[in-house]
Amino acid sequence: MTILITQMSFLLLLFLSMFTVHKTMSTNDHRMVSCNERDREILLIFKEGIIDSYGRISTWTTENNCCFWEGVHCNNNTGRVTRLELPSIFKDGHSIYLKGEMNLSILKLEFLGHLDLSSNDFDRISIPSNHQNITHVSKLLYLDLSWNNFHYRKKVFIHMDNLDWLSPLSSLKYLNLTGNDLHRESNWLHAVAMFPSLLELQLRECKLNNFILNPSLEYMNLSSLITLDLSYNNFASHLPGKFFNLTTHITYLDLSNSNIQGEIPSNILNLESLRVLDLYDNHLKGSIPYEIGQLAYIQRLGLSTNMLSGFIPPTLGNLSFLRYLDLSYNNLSGDISKTTFSKLNSLDSLDLSSSNVTFQFDSDWVPPFQLSNLYLSDSNQHPNFPSWIYTQKSLETLDLSSSGISLVDRNKFVSLLETIQYSILLSNNSMTGDLSNLTLKGYDINLDHNNFTGGLPNISPRAKYVDFSYNSFSGPIPHSWKKLKDLVYINLWSNKLSGEVLVHLSQSTQLKFMNLGENEFSRIISINMSQELEVIILRGNQFEGNIPSQLFNLPKLFHLDLAHNKLSGSMPNCIYNLTHMITNNKQLTSWYVATIDLFQKGQDYMYSVHPDRRTIDLSVNSFSGKVPKQLFRLVQVQTLNLSHNNFTGTIPKIIGGMKNIESFDLSNNMFYGEIPQSMTVLNFLDYLNLSHNNFNGKIPTGTQLQSFDASSYFGNPNLCGAPLSNCTTEEENPKNVMPTRRNEDEDSIRQSLYLGMGVGFAVGFWGICGSLFLLKKWRHAYYRFVDGVGDKIYVTFMVMLNSFKRN
Repeated sequence: MTILITQMSFLLLLFLSMFTVHKTMSTNDHRMVSCNERDREILLIFKEGIIDSYGRISTWTTENNCCFWEGVHCNNNTGRVTRLELPSIFKDGHSIYLKGEMNLSILKLEFLGHLDLSSNDFDRISIPSNHQNITHVSKLLYLDLSWNNFHYRKKVFIHMDNLDWLSPLSSLKYLNLTGNDLHRESNWLHAVAMFPSLLELQLRECKLNNFILNPSLEYMNLSSLITLDLSYNNFASHLPGKFFNLTTHITYLDLSNSNIQGEIPSNILNLESLRVLDLYDNHLKGSIPYEIGQLAYIQRLGLSTNMLSGFIPPTLGNLSFLRYLDLSYNNLSGDISKTTFSKLNSLDSLDLSSSNVTFQFDSDWVPPFQLSNLYLSDSNQHPNFPSWIYTQKSLETLDLSSSGISLVDRNKFVSLLETIQYSILLSNNSMTGDLSNLTLKGYDINLDHNNFTGGLPNISPRAKYVDFSYNSFSGPIPHSWKKLKDLVYINLWSNKLSGEVLVHLSQSTQLKFMNLGENEFSRIISINMSQELEVIILRGNQFEGNIPSQLFNLPKLFHLDLAHNKLSGSMPNCIYNLTHMITNNKQLTSWYVATIDLFQKGQDYMYSVHPDRRTIDLSVNSFSGKVPKQLFRLVQVQTLNLSHNNFTGTIPKIIGGMKNIESFDLSNNMFYGEIPQSMTVLNFLDYLNLSHNNFNGKIPTGTQLQSFDASSYFGNPNLCGAPLSNCTTEEENPKNVMPTRRNEDEDSIRQSLYLGMGVGFAVGFWGICGSLFLLKKWRHAYYRFVDGVGDKIYVTFMVMLNSFKRN
């Protein structure tokens, strides 16, 4: 009984204890903590320089407790500010960020342990002077000021003249100054080597331009450092080997794209804990060190885009933890056999693109790994598709572009392509086969420049980039293509495709680039086109009917090519809203450069479609009527080709405003009238063809128009002047001829006028005077009238004279 009572008492006591603790914790959680007054003042000083366009810190008012301000975190017991987190955020489809001045007096917060102001749009920084600097022992552990003033591709960096202001922050464990301009700081390495507790240092893209080790650094260390990112700088020097003696426990090292020269320092190979080593896109020479096998725990090794030469060391095959290997774009040579990969069980991504190595694999070799990403572009794979790749069942990306492959095992090849989930890049080979029964699941599908035949394959609705150009595909577009709502880029140039195509792409509302040229597509041009279109190439097909006016109201369009079709009617007489052909907008979203065969400037040549070049080509159709003046107001156009149609009318004078025009072709039409003088100011004009029209008069004199040969003007019988034959005197000096005739006419009119005046005067004079002489009554009336007028004048004069005398 006693035991039972004891147990019950214990349980009751435990229950009461738990209740008391819970009550206490609940009370603390809901207690209103007042913000420290000094902390509040420092925060308000920081706020003074900020431009808050989006109301991000609208809660920062004196009426509110600063512990509840946006981004501010306080200690629940003391009310002191311990964290300030105001990075930009993404909300409702756009970034919300702070502007103005970043005032680092915020570092005076005595208990601040975490400060994040990353990815805002500050354009200047205020660093406290030495006498105003931090006077307390800083407790700051985390400082992130990265990527400020970097929005919308402006890439204008905040300047930091030095890093002296960091010296009081001795407790720092995380420092990220990525994207700040430190090119004036010549002693940056000494500044960051002052933090013995530093775990992570990010100085990516800081314009660092030296790698100087001071003698004093020999007595200092960065032994706690685990992550170091110095990528995208401009060191233009060798890596000092002694530096890596300071960082023996480092696991992540990124020195990519920093203009590092010389050989790979052997000291790097002593970093036994290294998991990631990125040295790509530098100027490293020499061979890959044989001792690379010492990096037993390495998981990512990036050495691409250097000038490394020699053999791939066999010790590379011992890196059993290696998941990512990129040796592409070097001068490596020699053989690669299965022993090179024999122990790479963890390998997930392999890139040996553009290498001179020879692959020596048995046809029945099965690798010990299953790759997600394989890049072998510009590598010599011989005619046969590498059989070992058929064993890779988990591929997400396969790049075998420009690898000289012509023979495939059809069944295995089709099965492989259907499993790839992301990118299928097989461009510039000589592969053959019928893919019409295939369904491709990738986002990015490039099968261009091959010899594929039959119908087009089906495509997954998630496809974004599709390039089947320069093949022998035939037949209509598959019905499955109507579901391509996310399609951005489509290139079917130079195939044998037929039927209606544009209706199949009417649901592709994200489409930017559409090249359907050199096929046998027909029907009318659909008016349901993506408003995102930047490039439309329908050249060399059988399209009929009129041009829909909607085509000239695509605001992002900069390249329109409808040449070599059966289009007819007049051009739309509407307001052209082709914004990118009117204004010099540099923010075109297109990243691609498409190269296609075009007949332009009078010859066949490879032509690059690029956002910096605006083009309109309507040549070789059956258009008629006058060309609307709106077309000549597209002042950013560089290529305009209306040749081989039935256009009529004159060239308007406003063509002088198209000062960027480089290629202008109106040949083989029915244009007439004089060539406007304003064309002489088109200083960039490199190709001109006005031949075979009805132009007349003299070619305007100007260096530009006379620089073209006579073929630019042939076929205009009434046109003369250099570079054609000289005009006749009458044609050559029309302005001189006209004044002569005008003077003769004016003399004749003047003589007639004088003669008429003389006759009129004589008739008037004798009409009146003759009547006075011959008619008695007229004479008496005339005399009475003269006497009466004289009497009135006399009386009036005498009255005025008497009045004057009286006054």
